[in-house]
Amino acid sequence: MLQRWMDVRLAVGLALVLGVTPALAASKQASIDKLAAQYHAFQQFNGTVLVMDEKGLVLKKAYGLADFEWRVPATPDTKFRIASVTKQFTSMVIMQMVADGSVGLEDTLGKLLPDYRQDTGSRVTLTHLLNHTSGIPNFTSHPDFGKVSRQPIPSVEFIPRFASGDLEFEPGTKYAYSNSGYYLLGAIIERVAGKPYAQVVQERIFDPVGMKNSGYDVSATVLPKRASGYVATLDGLRNAPYIDMGLPFAAGGLYSTVEDLALWSRALQGDTLLPPALKQRMFTPGLQGYAFGWEVQPVKLDDGKTEVALQSHRGGVEGFSTLISRSAETKQAVIILSNVRGSNVQGLASGIWSLLHGVKPHAPRRSIAEAVMAALAKGTVTEAVATYRTLTAQKPDEYRRNPGELNRLGYHLMKEGRLADAIEIFKLNVEMYPTDGNVHDSLGEAYLAQGDKRLAAESYRRSLEFDPKNADAVRILKELEPPSAKSP
Repeated sequence: MLQRWMDVRLAVGLALVLGVTPALAASKQASIDKLAAQYHAFQQFNGTVLVMDEKGLVLKKAYGLADFEWRVPATPDTKFRIASVTKQFTSMVIMQMVADGSVGLEDTLGKLLPDYRQDTGSRVTLTHLLNHTSGIPNFTSHPDFGKVSRQPIPSVEFIPRFASGDLEFEPGTKYAYSNSGYYLLGAIIERVAGKPYAQVVQERIFDPVGMKNSGYDVSATVLPKRASGYVATLDGLRNAPYIDMGLPFAAGGLYSTVEDLALWSRALQGDTLLPPALKQRMFTPGLQGYAFGWEVQPVKLDDGKTEVALQSHRGGVEGFSTLISRSAETKQAVIILSNVRGSNVQGLASGIWSLLHGVKPHAPRRSIAEAVMAALAKGTVTEAVATYRTLTAQKPDEYRRNPGELNRLGYHLMKEGRLADAIEIFKLNVEMYPTDGNVHDSLGEAYLAQGDKRLAAESYRRSLEFDPKNADAVRILKELEPPSAKSP
């Protein structure tokens, strides 16, 4: 008993020397745990969380289920698709190839992939692909991508069809997030290494770092402790649509655990994976704060004032929402993996970073779309709109309100065949957010489904006023208003 008491005194003394009391550390852990539990209770998060600081682990915990049908609990070693968090591993492999002289950052796409169309490939460099300034259109925005996302397509067919479109701007002049760019980086890795992308990442990163629960996600593989993916809808959770993971490829095809991603974050503190100069280059932000596979910029905490310099990235793929953010300066990291697409991982992460820095976090808010849907289930759309206005006026801090909330409700109603109700919800969204191009686009889509081409055209024109890059609106307006139909 005496020895145990002395051990406790020693631990307390060391903690005081380090500048933090055990009570304070426990309080921080409890506060983060409580916040994550609140997000889970409000159905805005389901999965695993890991938080580290310079002294080690702060919190590692799972919330909810890895499989809702079999009621299998999630655990810290549950494997999740990490979606676009994959990009930082792709960029690391490319930089390692730069380090060994296999490629150069100014090498062109046309040089590295000789079969690529040379009129554009000769103008796009590795740097442009890495920091999303290539101008190559994003394949997930291609109008045909959703039609083929369930099918395996080899890269020799995929690249000409989905990653070789005309450039949207001169490379290097603008930033536009492009999964196509990272798909092409994966193809470059395979051509230079002479091995599959999955094998290269395994050999160059996962094995050296000790990431034993990470890899390339192949649906056919029986993978122990793999989480099932879901989508949050206004009717509750649904199984996520199937996607062939060969299509996200080097832009989003990996799986991992919070524990493995913690090892990855720690490895990035040192120089074992990449020489210091190249690591610095990898984390140097380009346009709009995007570096090579990482967003690198100061982030405001929940008080709206305190800023923390973070290296971060979010990911989203059918059934999964993910986030990793880290501070190289303080050696803190926040890793969140959810198997529900639509989870508010960004809000949870912001709250955790706020707690780490002594700032009171925003409490999670309930979905106002769910409240309006509940009102609609009991009454008319007029009454549901009135409910929205009442909640907005009387309980502004209790509900999550943004253009996406009402849009989600509108599309849900369209899917149910309740077109007239959907139009009223989209009209409310336009009233609430009149300068958001996407809400005008959604209203136009509903009018078009109703057969009202005049009102549809008006909505699409309004959408383009606020979002000139809306290619779908341009295309639809050309169909609705052919040149021969316009006044001279």
